[in-house]
Amino acid sequence: MKKDFGDSVSNNVYEHRVLAKMSQMELAKKVGVSKQTIFVMEKGNYVPSLLLALRIANFFEVEVTEIFTYSKGSDPSES
Repeated sequence: MKKDFGDSVSNNVYEHRVLAKMSQMELAKKVGVSKQTIFVMEKGNYVPSLLLALRIANFFEVEVTEIFTYSKGSDPSES
């Protein structure tokens, strides 16, 4: 059975996209995914693969940690 550590990843893809004056569709085409993928990512309902996160960061010419933030949960076995 898979443990749920409660880890999460937040992002500011929306902010970067708006500053670049791009639509969700334009960004999606640039990084090779669907508009729906960008939409759910911006809403916080989808954690991208490492490859996609790197593509997005590379597109905006920033470090991946400038767009994606990892928050560590806790190990349930330590409770």
